[in-house]
Amino acid sequence: MLCDEVRSLLQKQGLIVVEAESQTYALPSGDTQSRTTLSLRTQADQEKHQKECGNIHILGSTQGETKMLLDADDTLLPREKLFAFQGDLDFILGSYEVKW
Repeated sequence: MLCDEVRSLLQKQGLIVVEAESQTYALPSGDTQSRTTLSLRTQADQEKHQKECGNIHILGSTQGETKMLLDADDTLLPREKLFAFQGDLDFILGSYEVKW
């Protein structure tokens, strides 16, 4: 689910996920841990003009925690797009609070 949300939010910022690689690791306790890597490119009219601009790593732990790391090329991704992506993530994944 998180990969799909991240993919949609990145597309909103003009980025394309061109490759997703998922791995699952067995732990001595019998549990598993997962790792997904998404490769990012800038959007262009033609595929040959797309540029690789970073990766997102999503790590899922046995305790149900998920961590995400964005490794981006600052020369291809303006800070405004990164901040907008982070704001969208915070809105979607942040705590829900009802205000009356």
